[in-house]
Amino acid sequence: MTPPGEPSKSTSKTDGLPPASSVTGGLPPALLAMEDGTIYRGFGFGAEADGAGEIVFNTAITGYQEVITDPSYRGQIVTMTAPEIGNVGINPVDFESARPWCAGFVVRDLSPSVSSWRASGGLHALLRDHGVAGITGIDTRAVTRRIRLSGAQRAVISRDVADPSAAVAKARAHPSLEGRDLVREVTTDKAYSWTETVWTGPRPGDPAGSPFADAPESRHRVVAYDFGMKRGILRRLRSSGCEVTVVPAQTAAKEVLRLKPDGVFLSNGPGDPAAVGYAVEAARELCAAKLPIFGICLGHQILGLALGGKTYKLKFGHHGANHPVMDLGTQRVEITSQNHGFAVDVDSMEGRAVLSHVSLNDRTVEGMRHGTLPVFSVQYHPEASPGPNDASYLFDRFRALMEERRKS
Repeated sequence: MTPPGEPSKSTSKTDGLPPASSVTGGLPPALLAMEDGTIYRGFGFGAEADGAGEIVFNTAITGYQEVITDPSYRGQIVTMTAPEIGNVGINPVDFESARPWCAGFVVRDLSPSVSSWRASGGLHALLRDHGVAGITGIDTRAVTRRIRLSGAQRAVISRDVADPSAAVAKARAHPSLEGRDLVREVTTDKAYSWTETVWTGPRPGDPAGSPFADAPESRHRVVAYDFGMKRGILRRLRSSGCEVTVVPAQTAAKEVLRLKPDGVFLSNGPGDPAAVGYAVEAARELCAAKLPIFGICLGHQILGLALGGKTYKLKFGHHGANHPVMDLGTQRVEITSQNHGFAVDVDSMEGRAVLSHVSLNDRTVEGMRHGTLPVFSVQYHPEASPGPNDASYLFDRFRALMEERRKS
């Protein structure tokens, strides 16, 4: 492994793509069909199988590996707005789960080569090996405009280009995300402990040392609900001094209480929060137990429902690593990483929780806290995988709540 700042040896690879002057010159024709009848023609990569799901756009410039392996994208086709994707390849550290979860991947230009000192493989091979369809040569700006104007749509990536109407029909027949419980498809089968800390890279003068930060003393026992948990979140919790036990999404509150945790974490995840009633009930009982609770993304929405509020589907969702959010308590603006298609209805939370964070793009709820209980949540991903580290202070807030409870 070559340390940062030093030239890498033989880092350029072709990722198994055809040896052509242009990547698309050696790739098969493919099409992207949307349920409103719009057709985009390009070239297929990744798996040969069709990919079907709700199409969304992601505005992150980097971090495509974290995006495709984020379980929150289960059931969705992701369009990257950055023009070139795949140039830094794939590496084992940046996986947010064991495999890609998105239903398909749309890019403007798939890089014909991989060049990074961290790379151990490429995007094309990863998607191919995990059955995820990709399409390149697409005007992703046009796709993004279409989604913004029409709202969320179902779509299909297909290499059967002879009959586009068949692909449109397949898109229209695909189930909507509303009312779907996708959490059961991505959650862990059994409880496990997490010990890995945040990745810091090779240490100068210590090439044999671990690239992960030294683990601090475990001061707080945290039970983390896996609704589609990302590894970056778990690393942040462990690096905050937490002893972390991850449990399946269907775990009852009484089972969590038997573990005698100092706090409970409600993770991100895919699908409609209103469809996971078992998680809402568990969160409601844990709130009644007055445990410190920290929820993010889907966990934030589940907490909103547990407190008696409502959720609704956004027109086209928030997906990217550059969303501005204001912390109403400090009046500071932070740039955040987001991935969600549903939101908490602010009016439904009147008298149930205090609005703590708001989106500066569309004024939707980005955070809330209970008035008397040690319970708070945010809509975004504060661990920044990928994205900026502006919101890492939230892990300190969670730790502070657990310390206060211990003293009381």
